[in-house]
Amino acid sequence: MSERIVVDPITRIEGHLRIEAQMDGATIAQAYSSGTMVRGIETILKGRDPRDAWAFVQRICGVCTLVHGIASVRAVEDALRIELPLNAQLIRNLMIGAQYIHDHVMHFYHLHALDWVDVVSALSADPKATAELAQSISAWPKSSPGYFADTQKRIKTFVESGQLGIFANGYWGHPAYKLPPEANLMAVAHYLEALAWQRDTAKFHAIFGGKNPHPNFVVGGVPSPIDLDSDSALNAKRLAEVRNLIQSMRTFVDQVYVPDTLAIAGFYKDWGERGEGLGNFLCYGDLPTGASLDPATFLFPRGAILDRDLSTIHEVDLEATGEIQEFVNHSWYEYSVGNDRGLHPYEGQTNLEYDRRGGVAPPYKQLDVSDGYSWLKAPRWKGRSVEVGPLARVLMLYATGHDQAKELVDSTLSRLELPVDALYSTLGRTAARALESKILVDAMQGWYDGLIANVKSGDTKTFNETLWEPSSWPSRAQGVGIMEAPRGALGHWIVIEDGRIANYQAVVPSTWNAGPRDGRGQAGAYEAALQDNHQLVDVKQPIEILRTIHSFDPCIACAVHLADPESGESFQVRVV
Repeated sequence: MSERIVVDPITRIEGHLRIEAQMDGATIAQAYSSGTMVRGIETILKGRDPRDAWAFVQRICGVCTLVHGIASVRAVEDALRIELPLNAQLIRNLMIGAQYIHDHVMHFYHLHALDWVDVVSALSADPKATAELAQSISAWPKSSPGYFADTQKRIKTFVESGQLGIFANGYWGHPAYKLPPEANLMAVAHYLEALAWQRDTAKFHAIFGGKNPHPNFVVGGVPSPIDLDSDSALNAKRLAEVRNLIQSMRTFVDQVYVPDTLAIAGFYKDWGERGEGLGNFLCYGDLPTGASLDPATFLFPRGAILDRDLSTIHEVDLEATGEIQEFVNHSWYEYSVGNDRGLHPYEGQTNLEYDRRGGVAPPYKQLDVSDGYSWLKAPRWKGRSVEVGPLARVLMLYATGHDQAKELVDSTLSRLELPVDALYSTLGRTAARALESKILVDAMQGWYDGLIANVKSGDTKTFNETLWEPSSWPSRAQGVGIMEAPRGALGHWIVIEDGRIANYQAVVPSTWNAGPRDGRGQAGAYEAALQDNHQLVDVKQPIEILRTIHSFDPCIACAVHLADPESGESFQVRVV
C-alpha cells in the first residue's frame, strides 16, 4: 500500500483542519479534507428572537465576525421584506470593503507568504541590493538600505536567541523555496510592517460598529446615526477619519501588497500549473450600488462558471430547493430523511452523529474515508462540487467584462508571461486575492463619496424602523442573507415562526471548499486541488500541501460547541 501523509493540524489558519494525502510515489493521488471540530451555533439559535441572531452568529468565527453579522441581518430583512436606507447600504459596503482589505493583507503576509518566503534566508541578503529591488517595483517610502539593514538585525536577534516565536517550526531551507535572499528580506520587512498597519485598519469597524471585533449591527439598517455636530454619532471628525483610513489602505495595497504578490509570483510560475482541481466556480454576488440587494447592481456578479467556460454564466437561485444542497454521506451527521438525500438549507438539519457515522476515538493514525470523516458537510450546486472565493469572483468579473478586472488580470498575466489557464491554479488563486483587493479599495472611495454626498444633501437616515416590532410580522416567514465574504460565498438561511427562529442554517465558504466527498464520490475543492499535479519534494516536509490549502485561506471556526448528552445543555469550549 502506498504511503498516506497526514498533516494535522494545518497551521496558520482559523480553526482545526486535517489533511490526509494518499501518495503514488512522490505524487498525491487522493486527498481527504477533514474538519475536526463542531460548529453548533445553528442549534443554539433555535427559539431565539431573529433580531438577536447577528450577535450569536458572529461567534461562529474569530476572524469573520463582521461577515456573519451582515449575512444574518440580511436574512431577517429578506424574510420580513425590510427595505434599507441608502446610507445604511453604503456604510455596510464600506465595512465589508474594509474587512476584505484587512483580511487579504493579513492572510498574504501572516498566513500564506511564509509558504513562499524563507525567513532565515533573509539573514544572508545584501540590504543595498534589497533596497534596489524594492525601489524597482514600488514607490513605497520605506525602501532604503538602512531600513532593510535594521530589519535584518531584528531577524538575526530572533534567530540567535533561539526564540523564533511566530517563525518557529517553519520548513526554512526547504529546496522548494526559490526567492533570492534579497526578496526574502523585503517580504519579511513588509510582514512586520503589515502587523503595525493592521492596527489602524481595525479602527474602521469601530467607527461604524462601535467595536472590533464583533461590531454591532441592527436589522433594518446600521446602528450608526449621522449627526455632524454630535460627539456620540457619526460626526465630521469620524467621517474624516474614515476617509484617511481608506487612503491608508489604498496606499498599502497599491505600493506594498500588489507589488509584493507579483514579485513573488515571478519566482513561482510553475505553480500556475498546479492546484486547480474542480474548474467549477460559484459566486453569490454582493456590494450593491443602491439601497436594495438587486443582483443587477452588484459589484461582484452572481452566477456559476462550469468547466472553465468563461463564455457562459449560469444563473443561480438561492431559494430553489434543487440548486444548493448539503450532503452528509461522508460527514459525522445524520439526516432524519436519510443520508443519501441532499437538503436545501431551508430544510437543513444539524444532527451530530459521530460514533455511528464512522468516528473513532482519537488519537487515530488515519481517517476511515469509506464512512464519515469530517464535521463539515458537502455543499453542492445542482449536484456539482464548486469552488468559491477570490478566484471565483475575479473570474466572474473577468467573464462579465468588468473593465478594471480585465485590465488587472491581463496586465498581470502579461507581466508574468503566463497564459490565461494559469488563473486556474494555486498561483492564480493567490494573485486573484491581491487583484480584487485593488478593485475593492478603489470602490471604497466611491461608496464614501456617495455617503458624504447624501449627508451634504440632508439625507442622514441609517435605520428603517417600520417592521421592527414582531407584531407587524407574518406568522411564518423565511429568507436568505447572502454576501461574498473574503473567503467566498456565504449564506444564512432562516425560517421564522411566531416571531422566533424555527430553523437556521449557515453555509460558509470553507464548507463549500473544505467539505468532504459526497455520495457520488465527488471531491471537495481542497481535495480536488491537492490531487491536481502535486508532487512533493520532501514527504516529511510537505510544503506543497500547505501552499495549496493556504491559497484558499481556510477558516474552519474559532470555537468548539458541545452538547451535554444527558442534560442536552449547549455550551462552548474556547480553543486557546
